[in-house]
Amino acid sequence: MDGKAAPNGVATIEDRILRITGYYGYYPGYSSQKSASRSSVIQCKPGGNCPSRHRGMTRQLSPLTVAEDSAAPILELQNRSPSGICRHSRVERQSRSEEGTQTHTENSSQEAEGQTRCQSCTSTFLKLIWRFLIILSVSSSWVGTTQFVKITYETFDCPFFMTWFSTNWNIMVFPIYYSGHLATTQEKQSPIKKFRECSRIFGEDGLTLKLFLKRTAPFSILWTLTNYLYLLALKKLTATDVSALFCCNKAFVFLLSWIVLKDRFMGARIVAAIMAITGIVMMAYADGFQGDSIIGVAYAVGSASTSALYKVLFKMFLGSANFGEAAHFVSTLGFFNLIFISVTPIILYFTKVEYWSPFSAVPWGYLCGVAGLWLAFNILVNVGVVLTYPILISIGTVLSVPGNAAVDLLKHKMIFSVVRLGATIIICIGFLLMLLPEEWDEITLRFINSLKEKKSEDHADDITDSSVHTRSRSRANGTVSIPLA
Repeated sequence: MDGKAAPNGVATIEDRILRITGYYGYYPGYSSQKSASRSSVIQCKPGGNCPSRHRGMTRQLSPLTVAEDSAAPILELQNRSPSGICRHSRVERQSRSEEGTQTHTENSSQEAEGQTRCQSCTSTFLKLIWRFLIILSVSSSWVGTTQFVKITYETFDCPFFMTWFSTNWNIMVFPIYYSGHLATTQEKQSPIKKFRECSRIFGEDGLTLKLFLKRTAPFSILWTLTNYLYLLALKKLTATDVSALFCCNKAFVFLLSWIVLKDRFMGARIVAAIMAITGIVMMAYADGFQGDSIIGVAYAVGSASTSALYKVLFKMFLGSANFGEAAHFVSTLGFFNLIFISVTPIILYFTKVEYWSPFSAVPWGYLCGVAGLWLAFNILVNVGVVLTYPILISIGTVLSVPGNAAVDLLKHKMIFSVVRLGATIIICIGFLLMLLPEEWDEITLRFINSLKEKKSEDHADDITDSSVHTRSRSRANGTVSIPLA
């Protein structure tokens, strides 16, 4: 084994070590060249003059030292190779990437949750604005109608003609509804097809001549009576008093529904009905049960009664209706009014009950204002019931009372007596009691029980916190507190 190859062709020990360790740059004659270079190294005897002492340090090579020398670059290459380069750095990069991914996921989930909350808050805010606008529109349209009637009376004292003229405008309700249908719906229907579809409110066969006369005639008469009596009441009373008395129709609806439709009995609504009757009596007593006051109160109460009867009969015979069916029905009432009730103002004109001369003296601007605001009120009532809660429409109606009071106080310089003011407040409170849901008592009990449970939980938490604080303080003082049984 002195540098020559073995008989079986195996290289020297050095070649074998280099081949096993995989030294980079190894080739088969490497060991022979190394042995040759090793033989050129001068072996110095002890005590002799060794030339390497003058040239530099001499190193005696052995197979073990060769293996160490050959293993050094291998370790260096392993540390620098792509597979072995910085295994620690790869682990660190992987952990950093996992941490970054987790952080990015958490950030994205937090951003998504924040966007969802923002969208929900925005939608809730828009819904609140939309409902507030509906309440304000209903209230302002009814206040405007009442005040326009009072202004029209200054130059044109014909309440039935105003009622007839305003009711004719109801014909436009269904065309307005169909225009909205074309603007908002992708699957558009022809006017005839939509008209037949909405005619199902009269029955499966649609609107026939018999049903037109049978179903439309009583409702048209009640509609005309309601509006006519309301206008007559405005001739005798202020707008505030008439609008407050008209709010009693809610109590009359409950009484009629309880008697005719066998609706559920509610003590709160009975109290509201009693308050409404009390307010009516106080309103009539304000001027001593005499003069125009008692007549105006009778007209207003009659208008509220016919309005309640209209609503109860509608629920009895026609049931509930969507916006299209309600628009179709209101337009049918206007059409019936134009055909069959047009004879009434003509008779009143020639009998000089409602006479005007000349014809050009008719204040068409005020009449169109009254009719337009009345039409807007009817559309808002029907649209609001479909798009939002019916209670909001009722709130908009009762808000017309303070609205008319503000106009009467600022424009007409009205002075309200204590009795009239008290009657108005009592009627409005009774109206608000009518808006309570049927399960209001159960809802109230649940709310009270939830408050009691929450208070008990908070009290238990306070007791626990105080006991923990007491124990910590007693332990700090070297004593232990023992709770009594």
